[in-house]
Amino acid sequence: MNQVNLTESSREAFQSLNYFIQTKDKAQYINALLGVGFDVIDFGSFVSPKAIPQFSDIDALVPMIDTTNTSTGLLAIVGNVGWAQKALQYEAIQWLGFPFSISSTFQKMNLNRTPEQSLETVKEILEMSDKKGRSIRVYLSMAFGNPYGEAYSIDLAAEWVLKLNRLGAHHVILSDTIGIAQPHAITALLKLMFREFPTTEFGLHLHSTNKEIEQKISAAWLAGCRSYDSVLTGGGGCPLSGYEMVGNLDTLKLLSFFEDNHIVTHLNMDALGKANEIALRIFAEKQP
Repeated sequence: MNQVNLTESSREAFQSLNYFIQTKDKAQYINALLGVGFDVIDFGSFVSPKAIPQFSDIDALVPMIDTTNTSTGLLAIVGNVGWAQKALQYEAIQWLGFPFSISSTFQKMNLNRTPEQSLETVKEILEMSDKKGRSIRVYLSMAFGNPYGEAYSIDLAAEWVLKLNRLGAHHVILSDTIGIAQPHAITALLKLMFREFPTTEFGLHLHSTNKEIEQKISAAWLAGCRSYDSVLTGGGGCPLSGYEMVGNLDTLKLLSFFEDNHIVTHLNMDALGKANEIALRIFAEKQP
């Protein structure tokens, strides 16, 4: 049996919308996802409301999430030490996610920091998280290419992972921020990372159009990837990259690939169906 680790990212779906999802609807959806059996729910961001207005209600949202009868871990994205401190006040949040980019341009656009400055932030957040008994995932943005004219190679990506490892970051999600990764690039990067960093847990966060998804998943699986981020309905993307949001790896398409290849998952499919019904309702609403 192949063990897979699955993260459902409702945050990705929420942050791409140009209309506000009411807090009670967000909570209903996240609580439904907690019954499915995902390993992690990436549910929201602690971020300036000016940057992403969709999460201006994060402090009201967290207490409405019921984690009493689930083994699923909640993950929140944090971009600086102050937001991390705030997220760590909530016992329900077991994971902090930090968006680290190997592109200086994107790191400036996303967090107004350089990659070097962000390394210091990761170090501080790791220390804070350890004291609270929490874990941190580093999302390695622009891991599959640099659209801003800066240098890029898979060896450069590995250099940054080595620096993160030395700080104690051993959960790294390789992120295709703008949907440019091709199957051969996915294979090459994953094989390099698995070879060079055998004690690091790597996952894959793909932004992709639907027509390319199956080939990309297949390349990742054959390269040895067993940890995936996905989004019911396939919506979302990064609103701060300056590029069109192409959507995310669709959870149902990922599960279809698993089924077709006789890969066993641990999900409650009835609960997944109910969560998908909520997703189709709240993500289909129109901007007033």
